[in-house]
Amino acid sequence: MLFSRTATTLRTTGALRTAALAPRIASAARARGLSSTNVSHHTNATKKLQPGEGYAVTYILQDGSKKTVYAKDGWNLLDLAHSNNIDLEGACEGSLACSTCHVVMEQPYYEKLDDPTDEENDMLDLAFGLTETSRLGCQVEMCKELDGMTVRIPSASRNIKQEKM
Repeated sequence: MLFSRTATTLRTTGALRTAALAPRIASAARARGLSSTNVSHHTNATKKLQPGEGYAVTYILQDGSKKTVYAKDGWNLLDLAHSNNIDLEGACEGSLACSTCHVVMEQPYYEKLDDPTDEENDMLDLAFGLTETSRLGCQVEMCKELDGMTVRIPSASRNIKQEKM
């Protein structure tokens, strides 16, 4: 019951209410002999930055149009897209459980990143339009070396869900 109330709180009232409840939830969990971790968020990429306030990222959208947005250190491409109204799905909300935030990077920028983890490669195997420079947007964190990069959002994505029978 504790878990479902927490999940409902996340869905219905958002992170602020959840953060306020976190100490009470942790206290109740400890009383039952359970452990918990602090509430965390993927990034703080909720504020739209202006040119010159961060690193430039240009998204090539599904229709071929381009949109340039700006990010700070540590912001990932999925959260950056969402905070700038760019249609990059992210069905698992960045938990590395889907491939719907798949982006195609330019070779020079792709080479600046660490190799994808085995978990990311497993999810990329499910991605629509996989290329040699494909990455999951939730796993690409912005840094100075990536300033000016362009990423392409594939024309479709695969969201594999289990259907109810």
